Amino acid sequence: MTVLVTGAAGFIGFHLSTRLLQRGTPIVGYDNLNPYYDPALKRARVAQLEVTAAQTGTPFTLIEGDLEDCQTVANTFARHEPTKVVNLAAQAGVRYSIENPAAYIQSNLVGFGHILEGCRHHGVEHLVYASSSSVYGGNTNLPFSEHQAVNHPVSLYAASKKANELMAHTYSHLYGLPATGLRFFTVYGPWGRPDMALFLFTRAILAGEPIQIFNQGQMVRDFTYVDDIIESLVRVLDQPATGDPAFDPQNPDPATSWAPHRVFNIGNSNPTPLMDYIAAIEAALGITAQKEFLPMQPGDVPATAADTSALEAWTGFRPNTPVQEGVARFIHWYRQFYGV
Repeated sequence: MTVLVTGAAGFIGFHLSTRLLQRGTPIVGYDNLNPYYDPALKRARVAQLEVTAAQTGTPFTLIEGDLEDCQTVANTFARHEPTKVVNLAAQAGVRYSIENPAAYIQSNLVGFGHILEGCRHHGVEHLVYASSSSVYGGNTNLPFSEHQAVNHPVSLYAASKKANELMAHTYSHLYGLPATGLRFFTVYGPWGRPDMALFLFTRAILAGEPIQIFNQGQMVRDFTYVDDIIESLVRVLDQPATGDPAFDPQNPDPATSWAPHRVFNIGNSNPTPLMDYIAAIEAALGITAQKEFLPMQPGDVPATAADTSALEAWTGFRPNTPVQEGVARFIHWYRQFYGV
């Protein structure tokens, strides 16, 4: 089995590729290593993947390209014939989608269409793709469940992820492509993204700079440690989506379908107030942060919380890493990686 992992130089893609290489699964990575955040971090991840591949004797190939480059995507499928595909490549970030909407349309919509076409024409056994908790948009009924409708996005990023779910479902229906969408909830951990709160806060605190806290600190997030994300992802990858024989088209359940398509939340099921998260960072660093309280950012939501009962029923696993433990592991990695 060969797995094509798009976004292999990204945060989650790096951790997934590492895990698959360690169990002997050949990986074809695909990434454009764009400068949305420091490309040096992405290249450091790739270098680490090459070390893991050499240590395990498992093939690893990296193809540099954009998803919206139709020919490069098509050539990748034709040359490497992946058995399964995990699409993690996307233009990320809720706030950046307000500044640069075109990047999201090209990567998350046009690019994802190219992935679907590659899967269709090359008999891929299972497509797993990254959706996002942001699809719940204006919903306020917590915890968020896959059984809820998600028709009111509040950012273009969220809309692009909802569109991915609709596009994938269409290919599952028309071509029998087993596809599973994963709604990630605020992923954090070692090798994380520099535009995320944990990275931003850690860097600022160590530099003696104030941290920016939006909505006056009245935020709650279902922070999910990356190892829990990867365990869930691998289990889902190994169990292709199937149609739900109990699906009722007269009373359609958004979580399932007659087609081989599923969506699952992946979250810690333990929503944490932002100020408690910051306290965990301060405790791990041994430094009290200077705090600057600001209004809510456009496109953001005050709270997220995941109902992961469907994921647990499907995979037998439930994310469970405590925030204090996960934050401490990130701080340990950060100090080592940056020599702080």
